[in-house]
Amino acid sequence: MATHAETRALPYGMGHFNIGWLVAIVALFALFALGLVAYSRQITEGEIVTSMRDVGPMGGAPWGLYIAFELYAVGVGFGALLLLGVIRIGGFAHLRPLSRTLGLITLVSLIIGYLSVIADVGQPVRAMINIARYARPISPFSGTFTIGLILSLSLTWVYFYLESRKDAAIFARRATAWSGWLRFIAAGYGSSPGAEARHRRSSLALAAIILAVGVAAASSSGFVFGMQVARPGWFGALQAPGFVTLAAVTATGVLLIIAAVLRKVLAEGDRLDMRVFGWLSNLLTGLTLAYIYFLPAELITAGYGARLAESRITEEMLTDHYAWMFWLSGASFVAAFAIGGTQALRRRHSLPLILVAAVLVNVAAMIKRCLIVVPSLTHGNLLPYPTGSYGPT
Repeated sequence: MATHAETRALPYGMGHFNIGWLVAIVALFALFALGLVAYSRQITEGEIVTSMRDVGPMGGAPWGLYIAFELYAVGVGFGALLLLGVIRIGGFAHLRPLSRTLGLITLVSLIIGYLSVIADVGQPVRAMINIARYARPISPFSGTFTIGLILSLSLTWVYFYLESRKDAAIFARRATAWSGWLRFIAAGYGSSPGAEARHRRSSLALAAIILAVGVAAASSSGFVFGMQVARPGWFGALQAPGFVTLAAVTATGVLLIIAAVLRKVLAEGDRLDMRVFGWLSNLLTGLTLAYIYFLPAELITAGYGARLAESRITEEMLTDHYAWMFWLSGASFVAAFAIGGTQALRRRHSLPLILVAAVLVNVAAMIKRCLIVVPSLTHGNLLPYPTGSYGPT
């Protein structure tokens, strides 16, 4: 049986359910059921119900909101992986309470992102079988699944295992039906100085691997677009570094939002103080400024020295069909940078303003993902096909 001190060592009422948990679970299951109904309609009636169509004579975009959201979600996951590696390697002790949150963001975001890919294809079972049968290791698509999905998820699970052994050892001392399984998870855990030193060394080595994999995974998504020579608006050397930077931007914004929720719900004002939010806000500001550089660099390259098809896409984004999306996204990035930069110069941070900046960069990033995917498909035909259209239903 656990002692009173051991029981109190488990924070936030871990191991106990209350009415709030039950309400949240019911609400999430309701959303899940709504999604199943919508997806069943797509399966039975075809993807035409999503307003996606083939390029060329069909005048549409075969990649739409599904792939845009997939890029956003996996970008958040890869960015969280990068931040996790930086925090552990850099030894930022005041950010350590957010390490597991970053791991959880990685797991959830990558799973949701790749489920979006499955939802995008018309025959998901056949598609998954064909990936295993016909995958080419030299293809960037293969890299997004091997490095981005399998390796990233595996490393995150290993990280969670190492970080959860202490909690499992505490839980295992309580007489429950899960005690045997928890003792198995906690096997090898020790609180001696030597065991703690070995744990720190293994965590540091794992963090270095996680950081490298995060960069490679985010880059692989950029290579999927940047290596398609025959698709104006995609082909270019800036796609991979742009994807890595935007992944870090969105992950930092999501982390700020979740950290603020945890601070409020779990009453973690002592551990998640303004020093944590100030540091993350400054990081978000610097990353946002770095990505703002990519916006005019892409436009100047595509609009000034490119072929006619690429110039047409640039005009569509600047002054025509997609202009409202482009300018809204760019203005949101600039506004987020202005908010963060002003606070950094004054060395005074306001949590509400930080959250506004975090929301702005994520809204801008989602719009930017749509601009990466759709215009090149509807207006980037090299063959003499009419321009297409896409409006998600």
